[in-house]
Amino acid sequence: MHGIDGIVYLILIACLMPYAFTMIAKIAAGFKAQDNQNPREFLAKSTGLAARANAAQQNSFESLPLFIAAILMAEYMVIPQGITMMLGIAYLVLRVVYGICYLANLSTLRSIIWFLSMACPILLLVIVIRTI
Repeated sequence: MHGIDGIVYLILIACLMPYAFTMIAKIAAGFKAQDNQNPREFLAKSTGLAARANAAQQNSFESLPLFIAAILMAEYMVIPQGITMMLGIAYLVLRVVYGICYLANLSTLRSIIWFLSMACPILLLVIVIRTI
């Protein structure tokens, strides 16, 4: 991965990641075809692993706009690709670890990993701001 191709892959992976947690939530909750009438209500009533996977999915969607904005602004402002890729990959890896912590019910570690994952796009935006 390099150049604009790498940037597109970062965004694609980040956009698809929440759906992995959605699938885990549905499988863990015993989702059936009839539950598709109102899947959000079904998942809102879930407990345990399914509820945690659903929360990880929701949080993944919530962090997505900041990540995409940071990546696109870094590309627009011609931040060196190495920096953008390093922080982008770090974000993705940390988000996977965050999800694993959520599933395993490791709340303190999960919060630390969440903070580190959010620091990646924030740092990238700070770098962008410093180039202006």
